[in-house]
Amino acid sequence: MKKKLILESGEVFHGEGFGAELETAGEVVFNTGMTGYQELISDPSYCGQIVCMTYPLIGNYGINRDDYESIEPAIKGLIVKELCDLPSNFRTQITLDELFKKKNLSGISGIDTRRLTRILRNYGVVKGKIVNVDADENAVVAELKSTTFPTNQVEMVSTKTPYANPGRGFKVVLVDFGSKLGIIRELSQRNCDITVVSHDTTAEEILLMDPDGIMLSNGPGDPEDNPQALEMIRGLLGKVPIFGICLGHQLIGLACGAKTFKLKFGHRGGNHPVLDLEKNKVSITSQNHGYAVDQESLKGTDLIETHIALNDRTNEGLKHKIHPCFSVQYHPEASPGPEDANYLFDEFIHLMYQFKNVTV
Repeated sequence: MKKKLILESGEVFHGEGFGAELETAGEVVFNTGMTGYQELISDPSYCGQIVCMTYPLIGNYGINRDDYESIEPAIKGLIVKELCDLPSNFRTQITLDELFKKKNLSGISGIDTRRLTRILRNYGVVKGKIVNVDADENAVVAELKSTTFPTNQVEMVSTKTPYANPGRGFKVVLVDFGSKLGIIRELSQRNCDITVVSHDTTAEEILLMDPDGIMLSNGPGDPEDNPQALEMIRGLLGKVPIFGICLGHQLIGLACGAKTFKLKFGHRGGNHPVLDLEKNKVSITSQNHGYAVDQESLKGTDLIETHIALNDRTNEGLKHKIHPCFSVQYHPEASPGPEDANYLFDEFIHLMYQFKNVTV
């Protein structure tokens, strides 16, 4: 079926639709990963977004039962150069097209993804819509310009009720702002006793669980749209060790007096170099974020910058001068992506050991 992608800036791309036969609108972003499309589709941080894959061939190893990062995808759509209909991999169960049909998602293939990526790099992320080939282009552009997308993405993807992932080690409360299953996997591999709670859980409710540590997860949207989370973090600082990832990192920054800003086109992919300023060590990292902590705003706060992105020198890590609290902008659980930064989960375990020995 013929489809087209229309941007609010007026550009039109013609291609072939795949997945469900529906029209879908969202913020158009690009991802530079060569693999990992299944994890990307199921990453809650992509809530409300249509993702353009810069690697040309997508779907070549199919879809399997093991690589999901959430049960239900929150992505709005997918844009690819070439869609593989005959995947070849021993774990393949269904094709990407079949998954999109089952999950009622819409995609488009056969467009010039290089041209689209250049537009996004030059002008920043834009609103876009995948529509039927006979759609009125001027009407769609006018609709996109007047459309305001929801700002409650975290509420949309966070768990509604707490649940447990039992273990025999440290008791960790994972605050779910749109958490990837990879975070639970890494904590479980370190024998943590995990309780996952909703994004709007208060500090008092969390402290009643008597945790040894707090994990603040990744998630979608603008960090400033989550004022209740800032109050929760302020109520936990100094009382229990905290580790924040991606959105959790940005929320720690805001809670401690720093500011955040929207990046022109964001960091999305599995090949982003990050420098650890304390270890003078570079890690290749998996990233998916459209906002960053403003480095100038760290002055006068109790936060220390610990990591920077080598591509654009933006902030990638923080730690608190006084309290046991640290965070990174990238994804050390690396799903998908390299495992260079996996050691940060071990540092979180060590921080809980230290805090417990001091306070006992």
